[in-house]
Amino acid sequence: MAPKYAPSLRSCLAPLLLFLQTGFIVIYAFNFEIKDKVDGNTLSNFFTEFMDVNVMVILGFGFLCTFPVRYGFSGSGFNLLVAAIATQWAIILNNIESLYYRRKIRLDMESLVVAELCTASALVSIGAMLGKTNPVQLILISLLEVSGFILNKWLLQSFLKLQLVNSIMMLHIFGALFGLMLTWIVCWKGSEEPFEKERSDRKSGLFSMLGAVFLWMFWPSFISVLVHDSPERKLWVVCSTYLALAVSAVVAVVVSVLSSPKGKLNLIHMQSCIFAGGVAVGVSISVVHQPWEAMTIGFVAAIVSAIGFRYLKSHMLLAFHCHDTCAILSTHGLPGLLGWLAHLLLQIKDYDDPTMAIRFAVFHICTLLITITLSLSMGITTGLLLKWNFWRPPQHNKCFDDQAFWEFPHLAVRK
Repeated sequence: MAPKYAPSLRSCLAPLLLFLQTGFIVIYAFNFEIKDKVDGNTLSNFFTEFMDVNVMVILGFGFLCTFPVRYGFSGSGFNLLVAAIATQWAIILNNIESLYYRRKIRLDMESLVVAELCTASALVSIGAMLGKTNPVQLILISLLEVSGFILNKWLLQSFLKLQLVNSIMMLHIFGALFGLMLTWIVCWKGSEEPFEKERSDRKSGLFSMLGAVFLWMFWPSFISVLVHDSPERKLWVVCSTYLALAVSAVVAVVVSVLSSPKGKLNLIHMQSCIFAGGVAVGVSISVVHQPWEAMTIGFVAAIVSAIGFRYLKSHMLLAFHCHDTCAILSTHGLPGLLGWLAHLLLQIKDYDDPTMAIRFAVFHICTLLITITLSLSMGITTGLLLKWNFWRPPQHNKCFDDQAFWEFPHLAVRK
């Protein structure tokens, strides 16, 4: 007989989603219109890159979250739900300033792309809480995280005059730190012990690796989609990102073998580290000018990420009771911080005037401090909200289990 689970979705999830979606429809009805003047060639090129980003957000992150053996439905299905809700919310928040000045928001392809990139920051954060929340909590996390990230992006662009692509690429640092604070605050008694169902098998590991491959393949579009300076610059961004990804994939294999007691490859280990170079080079892409620079960043990022995945996740659980399901600190946080450091060093190297170098260093450090401060504070606030029993979080022995939320006809009790 199948175990009994609390039937909480009907009373919580459906009303929340209907309320949010109705509210979004009303907002879009009165404040949005489709941009009427569009260049055909620009639209065609942008649509291709938009689809690449869409594949990463839906298929890449979705399949990547299916590695728990009994959490495949939830890992992929809830990822789609969160992406759909968070993207609509991000479009609204990104265009509030336009609404103030022009009374109407003109929707175009770039608006969709920027919104999906903001949504990616929420998906990074949710990786830390994977398997330990219900869908209502995931919706709340995504709305608050996207709000915080867009506020961070606005602060960096308005006060520190960062370019859009540079402020967006801080999503790895922001999402990782937000997720870590969230899982640290929400942790409950017994979370320092391994979850019974937090394991993978051959089939779930294969699907998860498929998600990692999707991310690896389309990562150059993820970085270059907002680069509009010139075709030459976009080509260089794509080439640099690919070289960093290629190097990080090779180094991830090497470190995985060397750090294994039996000298064998670990699939979950590899899939979390093969795109570390893409994360790091994305944060520093505006100052990377040589192929060897991109490859060196990818090399170091893969080593940092792989070693962090092997050792840091378990030590954080023991020392701080911080259960990071998808190891987002080593997958996104550490490579993102490495990319920030590479950006600082490479930019200072290019300055001939020491005064300008010091000025840039101060502004660049302020960029990191603002991102860290806002991500930690938003993560703590969201975590405190999620600790309420009102949200009915899953019990410890019901975590990482699809049966809590999905129908399984073959397990139904027949009368």
